[in-house]
Amino acid sequence: MKASDLFVKALEAEGVEYIFGIPGEENLDLLESLRASPIRLILTRHEQGAGFMAATYGRLTGKVGVCLSTLGPGATNLVTPAAYAQLGAMPMLMITGQKPVKTSKQGRFQVIDAVDMMRPITKYTTQLVSGDRIPSAVREAFRLAHDERPGATHIELPEDIAAETTSAYLLSPSVSRRPIAEYKAIKRAVEMIEAAKSPLLLIGAAANRKLTSKMLKELVDKTGIPYVTTQLGKGVLNESDELFMGNTALSSGDFVHRVIDSADLIINVGHDVVEKPPFFMKNDGRQVIHINFEPAAVDPVYFPQLEVIGDIANTIWQIKEQIVAKANWDFSFFLKAHSAYIEHKAESENDDRFPILPERFVRDIRRAMPDDGIVTLDNGVYKIWFARNYPAALPNTLLLDNALATMGAGLPSALAAKMVYPDKPVISVCGDGGFMMNSQELETAVRLKLHVVVIILRDDAYGMIKWKQANMGFENYGLDYGNPDFVKYVESYGGKGWRIAAADELLPQVQKCLAEPGVHLIDVPVDYSLNDKTLNHTLRQRSEAI
Repeated sequence: MKASDLFVKALEAEGVEYIFGIPGEENLDLLESLRASPIRLILTRHEQGAGFMAATYGRLTGKVGVCLSTLGPGATNLVTPAAYAQLGAMPMLMITGQKPVKTSKQGRFQVIDAVDMMRPITKYTTQLVSGDRIPSAVREAFRLAHDERPGATHIELPEDIAAETTSAYLLSPSVSRRPIAEYKAIKRAVEMIEAAKSPLLLIGAAANRKLTSKMLKELVDKTGIPYVTTQLGKGVLNESDELFMGNTALSSGDFVHRVIDSADLIINVGHDVVEKPPFFMKNDGRQVIHINFEPAAVDPVYFPQLEVIGDIANTIWQIKEQIVAKANWDFSFFLKAHSAYIEHKAESENDDRFPILPERFVRDIRRAMPDDGIVTLDNGVYKIWFARNYPAALPNTLLLDNALATMGAGLPSALAAKMVYPDKPVISVCGDGGFMMNSQELETAVRLKLHVVVIILRDDAYGMIKWKQANMGFENYGLDYGNPDFVKYVESYGGKGWRIAAADELLPQVQKCLAEPGVHLIDVPVDYSLNDKTLNHTLRQRSEAI
């Protein structure tokens, strides 16, 4: 059998549906093998967009997303998506081409050591030097991409290896189960929770799984323990529930941090080391239970007193089965702080000024979206407002990146989300800076006939850095730029463009675009001038006054 045919059959055996990417001449044997495969090649306009789409596919499905590039510049363009998937715990396999490894008439033209380049940012990277190695290499890449903690893997398939003949055969699929936590750790966790005065659940990235969400809801329903979320834990539990105390979008100084500070026991479910701990540990008697697939990464600001290591959903189920809710738990301050947060939030999100305030923008997007609708965010200061103000009702309905926190991922993520869930409304919210980094994928969306709504928050500057610049007391410098006419831009690709001229135009326009199939882009001028005052001063003053 031709090696490239075997490679494709190995991918089929792993359940691959799509390969996102841009082939080069070194991939042509693989491309020919794909032509006869049920696997669908999704041609993108940049390898970075392909990688972001594959990673998002992995994030949403739990299966390994696959992307493809040629050698050299194609492979280097996958570096950022590799880091995005690796830090964000998204299962992804990258396949890159290479010049012939046995003989080559082109010297070192376009050749870099892609395997060594990928080594620090993947769980597994290898070059195939024989077609006979294909079955085991593909199986290992998929196994490691899936295993806790999920992440990125990479296989380099040289041109001559893809073209050779092999007698190798596919491996039988393997089945593995995650280990469960030791019973003594479960027993101790239950004792600590029952003995606490004001226990608090803090839900992080690794808890963002359907079964974990179900088990956490059963625990909260039984005990009535309030909960807060990190940015990557949004939607694990319904954030419109009265027991939701807020999201740790900011590092400190918000109402939610008053809640955390007043808890004597924090049950930290799924804390991931890529997310900075949303509290600073002090020797003040407060205790932390670390519940995760892996042990805690202990440092000066995070040193839990108990670690319960094993399958998170099973751990929560065991705790729920054994725990007895205590009538003497005191959540009065939690509720007081949360009421103050709700009051302050209502003040700003009802503001009619234009250009629109980010708080008002977030409110209207939430009103436009059903609970199962998906919003994908690029990276910018608006991400903080969404994390803080957008009440997610279900897991993976607000896709933000607080791991690598790269710009340019928002639009490709929306395309992947729509392909995974074609019947759900999908909105991509991008800053003008992040959007222009992969804006060419509008053509991909139009070509695939996807129904997506892209909203650009336009401030003609790198707004997140401006906020930080102001916070440090520096003058505005070096962060302003010009933009194209975004309406004409999307129309040039065959999409539909719209521009908002007043705050009250936003909600009906979004609703119209969600109802009408096609690729829509809405240009929304945004006012970030109050960010420094609100996020760095007003919130701190109001929360400290409780």
